[in-house]
Amino acid sequence: MKFTLHIWRQPGPEARGQMMTYRIDGITGDMSFLEMIDVLNERLIKDGIEPVAFDHDCREGICGSCSMMINGLAHGPERGATTCQLHMRSFRDGDEIYIEPWRAKAFPVLRDLVVDRSAFDRIVQSGGYVNVNTGGAPDGNSLPIPKADADKAMDAAQCIGCGACAAACPNASAMLFVAAKVGHLGSMPQGQAEQSARVRTMIATHDREGFGHCTNIGECEAACPKEISTEFIAGLNRDYIASAVKSAVKGEARGGF
Repeated sequence: MKFTLHIWRQPGPEARGQMMTYRIDGITGDMSFLEMIDVLNERLIKDGIEPVAFDHDCREGICGSCSMMINGLAHGPERGATTCQLHMRSFRDGDEIYIEPWRAKAFPVLRDLVVDRSAFDRIVQSGGYVNVNTGGAPDGNSLPIPKADADKAMDAAQCIGCGACAAACPNASAMLFVAAKVGHLGSMPQGQAEQSARVRTMIATHDREGFGHCTNIGECEAACPKEISTEFIAGLNRDYIASAVKSAVKGEARGGF
């Protein structure tokens, strides 16, 4: 198979970028998308050209670092898959493929297809944890959890923090990411005690980092490689409203109004 690749090249955060065109052949349908770029880079290095910079780690759909827009779609045309799980058989021989980094203010481009996703780390640091007493591991059955709650927590915990939700959203909102983290912890008894504060602080950090507001377009769910439902965003909104009311009531009780 042969392809014409249009790839965003940008040597640094402050440099101007542009689309560069490369033609590549000898690609098999069983190659992953990242393996195809590996082949391209080997040929570029052989020709004395700077290889294309892109993020990758596990190449098993777990780490979420292989983030790129492919023909305008986050992670490419395959539903429920990361870029490293996308295979070249998903394209037709002779196709033109456009490859770009995430496009979001909160994800500044570092180089070529590599973006800075540390905004997600700061959102998690602001509330994506549970404070518990440390010590010996408790017995697995000491805290019974209904299966429905456990299943819901696991559904949310699938989030790998790749950023596809923000990249696909016209508003560059990362509410699906925040909702998944809040939903994961809030579905478990251990996370209920801090749920109210967690919701407020994580949303506040989300907004400070420059992500846009959610307007229920649904592109985030369509682009999510783990197919996390926007129902978690609805739950996040309910928790946020409840938290705001509770905070207002407490302020009124203290004479804050």
